[in-house]
Amino acid sequence: MVRALYSLVTWLAQPLLRRKLARRAIAEPGYAVAVDERFGRYTVPADQGRVWIHAVSLGETRAAAILLARLREQVPGLRLLLTHGTATGRAEGEKLLRPGDVQVWQPWDTPGAVRRFLAHFQPCIGVLMETEVWPNLTAACAGRGIPLVLANARLNAKSLAKAGRMGWLSRPAYRALAAVWAQTEADAGRLRALGAPVKGVFGNLKFDATPDPVQLGKGRAWRAALTRPVVLFASSREGEESLFLKEISAVPLAGGRRADDVQWLIVPRHPQRFDEVAALMESNGFLVSRRSGWGDAPPANGAGGRPVVWLGDSLGEMALYYGLSDVALLGGSFAPLGGQNLIEAAACGCPVVMGPHTFNFAEAAELARAGGAAQEVADMTAAIAAAQALVADPARQAVVAAAAQAFAAAHRGAAARTADAVAALISPAARSRPAGPRA
Repeated sequence: MVRALYSLVTWLAQPLLRRKLARRAIAEPGYAVAVDERFGRYTVPADQGRVWIHAVSLGETRAAAILLARLREQVPGLRLLLTHGTATGRAEGEKLLRPGDVQVWQPWDTPGAVRRFLAHFQPCIGVLMETEVWPNLTAACAGRGIPLVLANARLNAKSLAKAGRMGWLSRPAYRALAAVWAQTEADAGRLRALGAPVKGVFGNLKFDATPDPVQLGKGRAWRAALTRPVVLFASSREGEESLFLKEISAVPLAGGRRADDVQWLIVPRHPQRFDEVAALMESNGFLVSRRSGWGDAPPANGAGGRPVVWLGDSLGEMALYYGLSDVALLGGSFAPLGGQNLIEAAACGCPVVMGPHTFNFAEAAELARAGGAAQEVADMTAAIAAAQALVADPARQAVVAAAAQAFAAAHRGAAARTADAVAALISPAARSRPAGPRA
């Protein structure tokens, strides 16, 4: 009865969803692509026996890439069905496809859309990445005997409280999962509190990511050629850039130097905000130098006149930006947004300064602090001061950079454990099924 009411609400919300997608497509044209897929209507041929991985957005897709690489080693001939909820996730997911793989949108969680999705593709297993648990989807998979698992699972205290308030809907959804593999013991405890069948604590897949060596090498070469240190604001979120720009306009460096003795670099989390952030930088009195205009090297230091702030307006180049930088401020942690992933910065040997809001990556943040790879501060003012102090002390910066790489290396292994667990749930019949029509 409760899920029936939820299903009615999601069904009635379909016109609102279409309007929302149309509005978002103005800034991100990817949202206008294949809209009918979200409602369970497809142009790709029907098929069965694929390994289905759902990665809602960019971060989950990058984690899925790590898992998929190991799965392809264990399951030769694996045929992938890859779904997403955001345009950035779908764009990133295109890089993972091989001939015969299929990529579509996640079905909207109405009984009809979910039923059409499962009937069309008939996956042999479903792997949801990190947090994506939907009531009708989990119930339909359980009804069809499709093992649906939650991999690299995380659940913070805030999300647990919210799910607990809607326990009549969330608890049956979590109980319907075939298995859950949590990132941390704390995540596992919160997931169990919702009835989730936690089968293991495997760690965070993102520790197994290997930074692109070409990008990293290029960034380090660029940094070596510069005459000023580079401080990166990585994966900044809306509202945080204003705080950052205000601080770098006003706060002097340690040792009596001014803030313009540092080359500041902002890389926004969401690409649709590149132009918005550029305009914000200009309105705060800065000249803007965009990565898209650099070519093979960043501009020389010391342009004179108005200070120049660099804008990282490219996708898929975080390893380059971390290699270029002496220290990174962690986006999403200076507003109550839970923080972005700090593991990639650590793997690139880039020290991290983070704000107080890291609840999405609480254990990774704590481990990074304990390992000397990251420093937590109270606010943006303290963050700028900490970054300034670190770049003013090259010997200390080198020690923290080495600690960051050691921290990242010490926590690998989740990819192998998760791939083993997923492979064990793929039936022999699905493994041997010949490829269907090429998508």
